[in-house]
Amino acid sequence: MIYKIFPSVLFLLFSFYSNEINCINPENSKKPDVVIATESTFDSKVETIYNSLNSNHFDLPNLESFKEALKGFYLLKEKGLVQKDILTLVDFSLSSTVKRLWVIDLSTNTILYNSLVAHGRNTGEEFANSFSNANSSFKSSLGFYLTGETYKGKHGMSLRLDGLEKGVNNNARERGVVMHSANYVSNSFIKCNKRLGRSQGCPAIPEESLTKIVNTIKNKSCLFIYHPSRSFKEIGYLFS
Repeated sequence: MIYKIFPSVLFLLFSFYSNEINCINPENSKKPDVVIATESTFDSKVETIYNSLNSNHFDLPNLESFKEALKGFYLLKEKGLVQKDILTLVDFSLSSTVKRLWVIDLSTNTILYNSLVAHGRNTGEEFANSFSNANSSFKSSLGFYLTGETYKGKHGMSLRLDGLEKGVNNNARERGVVMHSANYVSNSFIKCNKRLGRSQGCPAIPEESLTKIVNTIKNKSCLFIYHPSRSFKEIGYLFS
């Protein structure tokens, strides 16, 4: 039962944590100590949640990417932007040949889906290593997104995404970066090419997974695309 109460506890904790960060005075040597202690407590709670995840027989995401995702999720929740306790985590530190997208129900601490997901064609071959917010870059963008509405496009059912970080992914809707399905996101493609197929920057997923995943995460849930080249702590303007 303990994992069921942790989301609300973490929400309150992170509210305090974010307020402390906003109030840091460089001339006050005591303030950073408070922030560090609070962050340490938060990290401990995240590890408790992580260790109690109901994997549903799926592989767990890496702890570091999960921790970064939760920090943003609770801040977005505090700001009233996220309206569902659903977190979608994409870990672009991993090979495209493995399932590196997780959909997690934080109200029950359960992994609902674990899927292959493509990165942009100019972001890398097997591994993602170059990212952009620019139009026609054909690169993926990192960071936090809010899921939007569905529509029927050239790939069939698709889900619009709104990037929440200025200069990082806020051009997502203008660029047409959406979640859609593609036949190149498959184990058969990996078998023939030693890597997954690539998109024009969209987090494309397998055709057989699209409907159930999109219907679960659509309409203002949190989607986070992680890569270790960029840390949550470095983003002072997050969601401004």
